[in-house]
Amino acid sequence: MKQWMVLSLLLLGILPQVSQAQTETTEAASCYLPGVQEQLRCGVVSVPENYEQPEGRHIGIHYAVLPAVQEGAQPDPMLILAGGPGQAATELAPMIARMFKAVREKRDILLIDQRGTGKSHPLECEIERPDELIRSDDEQDLQALSRECLQQYPDTDTTQYHTVNAVKDLERVRQHLGIEQLNLYGASYGTRVGLTYLREAPESVRSAALDAIAPPQVVIGPFGQHGASAFDAMLEDCSEQSLCGEKFPNLEQEYYEVMTELEAQDILLETRDPLSFEPLQIKLTPGRFSSIMRVALYHPNTRQLLPYAIHSAASGNYHPILGLMGGTLSQSSIYLGLMLSVVCSEDLPRATSELLEQDGNNRFIGSRTGDAFVDMCSGWRSSSVPGYWSDPVVSNKPVLLLSGKLDPVTPPEWGEIAHRTLPNSKHLVARNAGHTIASHTCANKLIADFIEQGSVENIDGSCLKEQRLKPFVLNQNAAGL
Repeated sequence: MKQWMVLSLLLLGILPQVSQAQTETTEAASCYLPGVQEQLRCGVVSVPENYEQPEGRHIGIHYAVLPAVQEGAQPDPMLILAGGPGQAATELAPMIARMFKAVREKRDILLIDQRGTGKSHPLECEIERPDELIRSDDEQDLQALSRECLQQYPDTDTTQYHTVNAVKDLERVRQHLGIEQLNLYGASYGTRVGLTYLREAPESVRSAALDAIAPPQVVIGPFGQHGASAFDAMLEDCSEQSLCGEKFPNLEQEYYEVMTELEAQDILLETRDPLSFEPLQIKLTPGRFSSIMRVALYHPNTRQLLPYAIHSAASGNYHPILGLMGGTLSQSSIYLGLMLSVVCSEDLPRATSELLEQDGNNRFIGSRTGDAFVDMCSGWRSSSVPGYWSDPVVSNKPVLLLSGKLDPVTPPEWGEIAHRTLPNSKHLVARNAGHTIASHTCANKLIADFIEQGSVENIDGSCLKEQRLKPFVLNQNAAGL
C-alpha cells in the first residue's frame, strides 16, 4: 500500500482520445497507452455514481485490454487490481506488460481504472503548491489541504468512492466485455479489492493472486509499528553483513542523531524540479526524513542504500537523501481524493485511540502516518461503511497469497489473517523481499503457473528462498555491490 506522503511512481499517461467527462458506454476501440508500443483496445462503461440511485448521475469507467500474444486466447483474462488506494491500473500498463509477460502468452490482461482514478472520474487534488507534501509535511495543515481538494468536486458524492462500489464497477465492465470468469491479481490495497470481489461476486472469479495482503479486518493508515519493524530488520541485516557492519557500526545511533538535529533545526536542500528543472528548495524535517527512510524500505533496491544515506546525513551530507527522494518530487500516480474516500470511510472509523497510541509507540517514525490520515480525514467528506465490510472473507476459490518478510507496510502476519478463512489458499513468504514481491522476485512466474493451473496444489515457492539479500552500498561509488 503506497504511502500518501512519499510516492515513488510517476504518471504513466492517460487513455488516448477519451474525454475526462465521458460517461456514455462505448465499445472497445484501438488505442495506445504511453510506454506500450503495441496497439491495445480501450473503452468506457457507464455506471451509476450511487448504485442505490441507478437513474441518477453516471460516471464512466475506463478500461484497456493488453491482448494475448498467441492466437486463440483463453477466455478467462487476468484482471489487474491496482494499489494505493488511488493508483490507476491503466497507468501501470508498461510495468504490467513486462511483469506478466508469461501470462500474456495465452491470456488477455484487463486494466480497469478504479472509480476516482485515471480516466474514471479522477479525484485529483490540484493544490496551489503541489510540492507542499514534499517540502514540509511536519508543518502543513493537512486538514486544510484535504478540504481544499474536496472543494474541487462540489458535484461529486465522495461517499460513493469505496471498495464495494469499485467491485460493482468491475463487474459492469466484465459483463460488458462478455467475460464469464476472471483471474485476479491484486497488489497491496488491490488485495483488499480482490478479497472483496471474492465476497461480493465469487461466481465471477476463477482464481486470485494477492500480493502484499491487506485484508479487510486490518486498519490501513497507521504504519508506524510495521515501518519500525522493517527498519530494525535493516539495521540487523547491516550489522550481520561484515562490510556494512564495519563501515557503519553506529548506524542506529546516527539515525536518531539526524532526527534530533532536524528537530532542532530544519535543513534546506537545494535541488531542481525534475519536470521543469527550475531550482527547488526542499525543507528536510524529521517527518520528511523518517518518511523517506520508511518508503525506501519498500523495495530491496532502495533499502540497500539506507545505511550509506543515514551515515552521510549524520556527517552533514544530504545528497544521498535527495537521491532517495527521486521520483517523490515528480507528479505522483496516486489520486489523493480516491485514497481519502476509501481510507476515511473504511479504515479510520475503526482506528481507535488505543490502536493509534500503540502504533505510534516506536522511535523510528512515531505516530506520523496515523496522525496524518486522522488530520486529512477530518477535512474530507466520508461516511462509515457497514460493519460487515471488515468481516473476514470466506471463499473456496483457489487463492495464492504472497508476502515479503521485509515489507514495511503489509507484513506477512496480514497474509496469515487472510489465509485462515481461505481453505483453498497457499501463503508464500519471500524472506528477502519487500512490498509487492511480484515486482522483484520469481513470484511473477509463480503467478503465471498458478493461473495456468487454476490451483495452488502444485505451486512450489522454493525459488523465493533462493533469492539472496542484496548487499548494502558502502559509498558513493557503490562499493559493496
